[in-house]
Amino acid sequence: MGKLKEIFKITGIPVLFASLCCLSPIIFVMFGLSTVAYAASLSDFLYGGHKWWFRIAGLVLLAVSLVIYFRRKKICTFDDVKRNRNKIINTVAISLIGAVLFYIIWLYVVVHYWGVWLNIWE
Repeated sequence: MGKLKEIFKITGIPVLFASLCCLSPIIFVMFGLSTVAYAASLSDFLYGGHKWWFRIAGLVLLAVSLVIYFRRKKICTFDDVKRNRNKIINTVAISLIGAVLFYIIWLYVVVHYWGVWLNIWE
């Protein structure tokens, strides 16, 4: 359970940032900063033409969070990387798979039905 918690810590913020294309209209509506009609058009604009920018930014944030994670584990030099090669490869692979699964579940299930509940999209 501890390893799963660490992976969630590594992938949580990057996945949330990658899903901002659809999450930001929901946030605007929930805080009363926009109408549902504007949120729907904003969602079409962000998801339709710019979703890959958000996904790339999420991937960059995932790489940054992995670097921070390994620095906190005192893996800083090339010798440390050579010694912990298998641990690094496994952690990166599990984090990438976890991030993709978390992104799919978060964006296409949770955020989607949240938006349907708010009548932003159908």
